[in-house]
Order: sequence, then C-alpha cells, then structure tokens
Amino acid sequence: MSDTVRSAESDEPDWGRLDAVMSEAMAATGASMGLLYLLPPGERVLRLAVVVGVSRRIAAPWARVPLEAPIPVAVAMRQRRIVWLASQEEMARRYPRVGLVLPYDFRLAAAPILTSGAARGGIVLLWPSAHPTKLSTHERHVVGASCRSASRVLRQAADSGRPLLPQDEPRLLEPGPPREPEPAEAAAAVAFLERLPDGCCSLNVEGRIVFLNPGAAALVGADAESLLGTRPWESLPWLHDPVFEDRYRAAVIARQPTTFTARRPPDTWLSFRLFPGEGGVSVHITPAATEQALQPPDHPPAEPGPPGGATALYHLTHLAAVLSEAVGVADVVELVADQLVPAFGPGAMALMTAEEGRLHIVGHRGFPAEAMERSDAVPLSSGTPAARVLASGVPAFFASAADLERAHAHQAQQDGMAAWAFLPLTASGSPIGTLVLAYDQPHPFTSPERALFTSLAGLIAQALDRARLYDTQRRLAHSLQTGLLPHSLARIPSLEVAARYLPAGRGMDIGGDFYDLVRSDPGSAAAAIGDVQGHNTTAAALMGQVRTAVHTHATAGVPPGEILARTNRLLIDLDTGLFTSCLYAHLDLTRNEVSLATAGHPPPLLRHPDGRTEILDLPPGLLLGIEPDSAYPTTRVPLAPGSVLALYTDGLVEIPGADIGACTAALARRLAEATESDLDALADTLADPSARQVPVTDDIALLLLRPTGT
Repeated sequence: MSDTVRSAESDEPDWGRLDAVMSEAMAATGASMGLLYLLPPGERVLRLAVVVGVSRRIAAPWARVPLEAPIPVAVAMRQRRIVWLASQEEMARRYPRVGLVLPYDFRLAAAPILTSGAARGGIVLLWPSAHPTKLSTHERHVVGASCRSASRVLRQAADSGRPLLPQDEPRLLEPGPPREPEPAEAAAAVAFLERLPDGCCSLNVEGRIVFLNPGAAALVGADAESLLGTRPWESLPWLHDPVFEDRYRAAVIARQPTTFTARRPPDTWLSFRLFPGEGGVSVHITPAATEQALQPPDHPPAEPGPPGGATALYHLTHLAAVLSEAVGVADVVELVADQLVPAFGPGAMALMTAEEGRLHIVGHRGFPAEAMERSDAVPLSSGTPAARVLASGVPAFFASAADLERAHAHQAQQDGMAAWAFLPLTASGSPIGTLVLAYDQPHPFTSPERALFTSLAGLIAQALDRARLYDTQRRLAHSLQTGLLPHSLARIPSLEVAARYLPAGRGMDIGGDFYDLVRSDPGSAAAAIGDVQGHNTTAAALMGQVRTAVHTHATAGVPPGEILARTNRLLIDLDTGLFTSCLYAHLDLTRNEVSLATAGHPPPLLRHPDGRTEILDLPPGLLLGIEPDSAYPTTRVPLAPGSVLALYTDGLVEIPGADIGACTAALARRLAEATESDLDALADTLADPSARQVPVTDDIALLLLRPTGT
C-alpha cells in the first residue's frame, strides 16, 4: 500500500523547490511581499502561482495579467529586463492602473523568468518606502539569480513529465514560524497582556484575528471567542466602513504603521493603531482622547454592508480601471472574466449581447460548453431569465435552484450551477445585453451585494457598448483596406510567391501598407512593397494611388529606379503631406538576377539555396513625396533558383525601445533557421507575431519570392 501511495505522490508536481526560490529571494533582499507568475504554454495571460507576505484577497485583482497589459510584470516579460519603481509617484505616472488601485508608497521590482529564450513567468518583489530609491547591486543580482533558479526548476519539472502549471488559486506561503518561547516566558507574556487595560489584537496575513486580550474584547464590546478567526470589519458592524479596511490594506502593503478612529455605538470612540510585520499585523486599541471623542464624526456610522466592503470598492475601482483600457468586445470579455470571477467569487460568468432579435453569447468562463451552446442565439422573446431581465431592465437574483424554478418553471437552467444573478446591460438608455453570474453552491444575495453587482453591470455595459462600436468601425476600416490590396497574386511561371498582411493589434484606423506582384516581360516579374505614413482613410487612399502608379509603370517595363522617381513626382503633385516608403524589385528569371531600388524602405533579406542569409545593403533613397528631384539607384543581385527573397514592412521588425538593426538581424536569423519547405508555411512562421512576445503596434506586410528555375 505504501509503495502505491509513494508512486501516486511522485506523479504530483514538486512545488517545494519553486516555493524555496521565492522564500530565498525575499530573505536575501529583505522584501516584504512577493508574487510569482507563470505563463502556461500557448497562452497570453500570466497566472499568479505563488504569493508571499500578503493575502490572496488583496492579490486577487492581479491573479491574471494579460501579457500585453500595462502592468510591471508584463512589461518586464515583454522587454526581457528588470522593471524598478522607486516611488508612489513613479508608479502613478508610469502605470496609472496600478497606482489608482494601490495608492500606497512602496518600492517594486519585476523581472522575467526566461527558459531557452522564451518568457515563462515573472517575479515581483515589494519593499516598504524606507527602502532606498535605487535597487542595490546585490538586490539586482539576487533578483536575476532567483529568476534563473525558477527557470531551472520549471525546465526540470517539464522534462520530468510533471510540469508546474498555475492552480485555480495561487499558493500562499506562510512566513517562517516565530521563535518558540519557553513555557515560563509564554505564560508571563499572556499574564502581562491580560493585565493591560488597553486592547491588544493580532491579525494574520489574511486579516483574521488569531489573538486578542480581554482588554481588546471589552473595548470592542464582543466576546473573544466569537471574534477569533474573523476579520474585524466583517464581525463588528460598526467597522463596516471602507476607510477602516483601507487602513489595514495600507499597513500590509506599505509596511508602515497606520491609525484610525472609530465610534462604537452609541458614543464610545476608540483609537486603533496598526503595526504590520512579516507574519501579520499587531493592533493596539485604546479609548480615543477626550477632545477627539467630543468632536462630531466626519460622517455618520456606515450601515452594515457585505463582508469586505473596502475590498469590494477596491475590486470595483480595479475593474473600472481595466475596463477603461478595453478596446474590442474580446478585450471586455477577457477582462471581465479575469477580474470579476476571482475578485467577487462567482464560479462562472457569461456575457451576452442582443443582436437581430437574439441573445448571443460573446464570452463565458466556468460554464460547461454544452450549456453555452444551448443558450446561445436564443430569441429575445424566448422568456429565458437572461432575455426577461434584458426586456425589463430589472436584475434578477436566484439564491437556489428552487428559487429559479419557482420563477421560471419551464426554463430550467441546466448548467450545473446552484445560484444565479442575471444583470441587464444598459448603455445610453438602451438594452444591449445580459451578464450572468453563477455560483456552484446556493448563495443568498444581500442587498449591498445586489447593489454592487448592479454597479458592476453598469460599468461593463458602458465598456461593452464602446467595444461593439469599435469592432464595427474596425471591421469596416479593414474591409476597405483589404479591398485596396490585391485579391490574388499573379501566377508567374518559375516563381513561387507567398504574401501575408496582418493589421495592427490595436487601433481601428486604416493603415497604408501595400504589396503587389506584376507580370512583365516573358521570363520576368516585378514585385513592390511599401508603407504610406499614417493610419487613416487618407493614408489608405494614397496607398491605393501609389500601388496603381507602381503597377502601371511596371507593366510598361520602366527600370526600378525610374519607377520610384516617377511615383515620387506623382506624390509631390498630389501634395498630400504624407510620405511613403517603397521597395521595388525586378526579377529576371532567365538570367537569375534581381534589380532593386529603395525609397527609404527596410532592406530586403535574401536566403541562398545553402541556407546562408544576408541583409541586402542597397543605396539609400529618400522617402517618396519629399524631394521632387530625388534619384533612386538600382542594384543588381544574383538570384539563384531556390533562393528566397523576403520583402516586408517595418511592422514586422520594429519593437519599441529596441534597435532596428538588431531586430532586422533577428528576422534574418529566423529566416535562415526556418525549416519549412513550403513557402506559405514559411510566410506564416515569419509573420507570426507571437514569436516576438510583444503586441503588434503596426500593420505587417510580407512578400516572399522564390524562383524555381523550371
């Protein structure tokens, strides 16, 4: 039996070594908090895997971080470097979303975990504001060494067949046990605390009371046994004020003492002083000074609210911040699923939009796929709970399956859940969809919780409405742009061709990238690629004119340099104020050579039949549309059968903050190392934006040409 147990245990991932990396990093740097993120294979969202020094509750909004997000750990991974933030002001300036939700003073370092050159995760360490404003050489070395150690652990775990993948909830590492006191010492400490008239209370990392002396129980007016294991702002109704929990959160994150004054009804004022440390927070409770007690409160005592009122506001603020960054509907779905589900507790969510008389599911998480298929595209007149709340504009809450069955006897919700909230989404006075939240256990919805969910629905509705408009405009814009590009490339004997066009990942404007292939004399062909300055309809219209001009001149057999000169004069005459880069290539398939001329365009790449790849150094020419008398020299280069000539626009190689020459060399290496024999497969590999692990910020055009010699 024991052998069987050991065998089963050996199949489990070994998290102990990764936990040790985080513990050692914090011990060596003196950090007060630590977060370790992992990037699951094939995904673009970082998942929080290990938490040290702070509760899961506080870390919940950061449990899932898209790789493209303006968050320090994501930036560190994209840029392959340590990100250091030395003050609250710097955080607010560089990362306003984080600064809005965490308005506390602390220092932060984020660094990437790289395995074989690929980003696999990241480590985030926080220090109190007393830390120097610069990361020391020793700390920088420890952060880097910790990331390398984590990389080794991840690689070895994957090689052993037991990969370390993020769990549903991050692992919470407890601080090391305190010094074990001698029995007499412990008894003396307890006696000392019991004699004190002041209140003494200890909260663990999760904010729960683990000790309080009789003085504390007497001052707060509650039985000590009933308070143990609870959070004070949840178990004491008169502490249901976001200010109080915020003071606790500030103490934990900034590792600085905080204070607040609260009134215990009817008229007893108490002063709370919080002293944070590695294992939690010590709280000192005393009667407030007489003059302070006589002052009227700044605001009336808060009404009892749902557990964690400040936490709810904290998550609501965070959701509002992230939704302000959402662009398309897919962004809204992802952000709502990533932020709402872990922060507010539902086991599942579905987002629906009303279109053409039906409710369409645009995204979901936690529901079985078959249940979503049954619920998708139901008529608005179907009478389902989701359709009814959309029609009425009134939310519906069902604490159990029995409640739902009583209200909708013929509309059973067969999705495996036990409680539901159906929230209408209304924007500018019009219904646009329904948000469904579901729990896997019966869940009584309190009045404050219903109000909170209604507020959430309002935020999501506004973001969804903007996103739908954006998607519609983006589709129209790119439909226009692709209409200006060739629908198919000319078939030319003895020449294989592959082309790709990828619009930018962000922005709904039309780009000016273009390419073309022209059949000229027998045994020859011409290719052109270019990029008009700007991302708007003017750029797209000019792109169409430039492509037409180049195409017309190419069919007339004009030399490459003269074609660019004539097109340049056309742009000068049009006087649009926009500049254009262009690369023109005339391929002589009989003589196995290519003649090239460039107008400020990125240099072409040439992979020879033996795999040797070079960046062709062409005489530079001015961008089109600047100087009417510009000359564009022509360069002849041998083009053996089996060679691959790659023409591309700058979107394929430009990375913000990176050297363009180094990025072009990296593309040349990828072309040299590519093993695909099929030209279309090779084009897919080169144009794949995920290979760079940075968001695409500009359109990409790619044209591959390979003479066959047959």
